[in-house]
Amino acid sequence: MLRWLIGGGREPQGLAETGEKLLELNGHSQKITAITTFPSLEGCEGKNQLILTASADRTVIVWNCDTGRQVQKVSCFQSTVKCLTVLQRLDVWLSGGNDLCVWNRKLDLLCKTSHLSDTGISALIEIPKNCVVAAVGKELIIFRLVAPTEDSLEWDIVEVKRLLEHQDNILSLAKINDWSFVTGSHVGELIVWDVMDWTVQACERNFWDPSPQLDAQQEIKLCQKPNDISIHHFTWDEENVFAAVGRGLYVYNLQTKRVIACQKTAHDSSVLHIAKLPHRQLISCSEDGSVRIWELREKQQLAAEPVPTVFFNMWGFGRVNKQASQPVKKQQENATSCLLELIGDLIGHSSSVEMFLYFEDHGLVTCSADHLIILWKNGERESGLRSLKLFQKLEENGDLYLAV
Repeated sequence: MLRWLIGGGREPQGLAETGEKLLELNGHSQKITAITTFPSLEGCEGKNQLILTASADRTVIVWNCDTGRQVQKVSCFQSTVKCLTVLQRLDVWLSGGNDLCVWNRKLDLLCKTSHLSDTGISALIEIPKNCVVAAVGKELIIFRLVAPTEDSLEWDIVEVKRLLEHQDNILSLAKINDWSFVTGSHVGELIVWDVMDWTVQACERNFWDPSPQLDAQQEIKLCQKPNDISIHHFTWDEENVFAAVGRGLYVYNLQTKRVIACQKTAHDSSVLHIAKLPHRQLISCSEDGSVRIWELREKQQLAAEPVPTVFFNMWGFGRVNKQASQPVKKQQENATSCLLELIGDLIGHSSSVEMFLYFEDHGLVTCSADHLIILWKNGERESGLRSLKLFQKLEENGDLYLAV
């Protein structure tokens, strides 16, 4: 069910609209583990836009994006495919499980690696020089794709290098710009890598606690709860990497190579997904069912412009959790130059919010274990659009007059 919850600075009056389900794609027998789009090549109007989905049932299905119909199913995998990546320039896609496979648009297997690990590839990204980075346990493995030439008509995938800087399993991997990618591990390690020569640009093994010093008791306490420091997800802008670490949110500045802001208890349970919004804002969702919007503020700006403890936020309606919006400990304040200030909650889900998609012109879509997909509208923007439409209607009817 698709619900629109609209507030715009006032109490919600219930469901404003119920959306119509456009397409339902049925074909997998177990949970979906990865999804990606496979766009048509530029200039090829005849080819359909495709969607690829992988599942724990050890299959990958190709869907027609326009009709929702199943185009083809691949069921020759020996393990669950955990990640999918499209290399659009080469018009191929890769599947990562216990091995790494390369496929064309017709679903022909072009080449594959040998068995890599029983745990499998947890994440996969494209980097320059026809290379990809695969996260396999504690290791990053660089592979190069070799396309057919006059001398060799076969595709090949070659292991180039293994990067062994992490001390525990890598959970998150993302390319943040044209010259860097970042990885995060189960024990809270963040490493920024050079995308061209694969060297370490920056490394933070204690970035989840920016305190200058930790006593022995604090270290023991932190180590007792590894889930509280696992890096689940990244987002970024030109200046910073934003990390979802356990229940908290952390902002790592790429230039200064230090944490500039954090909220150690941004949610009551693990943060699963985050995204950067315009105007220095950040949105996060959690296993606790909450979706929250934050604003990155300079400390001087925060002191000059205090945020009220209760208000209705720009996305419609919500509340500010006093505990979550409290500044972090004095010791951390001295170590960070900015603060993540909670500016509102989106209240609507009753179970874990797994992820969301943000569309600047259409709003925010959240997906939860409560089987609801909710579309949230920007209340301030929608109010402005309604006012504009009203004035246009009055002008068309000749009922709009200039005040003297």
